[in-house]
Amino acid sequence: MEIWYGAEQVPAALRDPSGPGSIVTVGVFDGVHRGHQAILARVVERAHHAATPDGRRPRAIALTFDPHPAAVHRPATRLPLITSLADRLESLAATGLDAVLVVHYTLDFADQGPEEFVRDWLEGLLGARAIVVGDDVRFGRGNSGDAATLRRIGRADGVEVEIVSDVVAPTGRRWSSTWVRELLEAGDMRGAAEVLGHVHRLRGTVIHGHRRGRELGFPTANLDAATAGVVPPDGVYAGWLVRSPQAGVAGAAGEKRLPAAISIGTNPTFDDVPDRTVEAHVLGRADLNLYGEVVVIELVERLRPMLAFDGLEPLLAQMRQDVIDTAAVLDVPVPEPIRPEDVTAL
Repeated sequence: MEIWYGAEQVPAALRDPSGPGSIVTVGVFDGVHRGHQAILARVVERAHHAATPDGRRPRAIALTFDPHPAAVHRPATRLPLITSLADRLESLAATGLDAVLVVHYTLDFADQGPEEFVRDWLEGLLGARAIVVGDDVRFGRGNSGDAATLRRIGRADGVEVEIVSDVVAPTGRRWSSTWVRELLEAGDMRGAAEVLGHVHRLRGTVIHGHRRGRELGFPTANLDAATAGVVPPDGVYAGWLVRSPQAGVAGAAGEKRLPAAISIGTNPTFDDVPDRTVEAHVLGRADLNLYGEVVVIELVERLRPMLAFDGLEPLLAQMRQDVIDTAAVLDVPVPEPIRPEDVTAL
């Protein structure tokens, strides 16, 4: 999948009226949840079905925004993103899109009228032959454009518009980014994965911690929770640490998914951890040197809340139990305990 960061990177060939052009959708796509996936699948399907006998076809393209429009219009209101831009693009690539245009969202950009946005960006820049969106689409100055507006512009310009009806869960609730955020805030990782269609991921650079884990026989890879993404409530989670030759991009060729017990919080047993961290202990591994590496943490299930222990012995016993519980959730063998003297990680 090609990624274009700005209009200047979009190939001029898309604007050739005699060419196949593109099938386009537009949105933030935070989380790329099941509702998004239904729209994106339709874009890809239409692009492939429009192939000509000589093999030419429209390109399947999504236009997305960074930063999130809410952060620009309401900077005082904190809206945690489900995914970083890097993870969003990775998930968009997995849908089979040919390209994504990332537009830097500003107040000036937002001041365009609905007609101007559609004709300049979707039809003009991207050569849209058809536009596929959800029925809750809003665009243009003051969000004044909606599905009816888009249909009217499409009819006037000879561009087909397809509105995809809401895709709902078996419970009847619409798949949405808001629903995902609610589940993450509650620590319901399996529920969030059901709405997302995949496990929730955190991404960050491994930093130096207090190295206490290695001294206890539980070496960890530490991430700064403030930069890792939408971090769920404090507690211990079962999940995976993903390493990849491509800077930690999950799904890349050659990636390594390692089972991990993951602690999120400030570690209340000790008084020298004032900031929230994400600490991943890879089961049975004492030799991983990950400092400075970008990794992905996949959170499968919350095992327990964060607890304060009265001394090291009960803490060590619970940490061992966390390893056993993690292995059970992930369906992997329970490793032998690691002796502190066997830890070779720096």
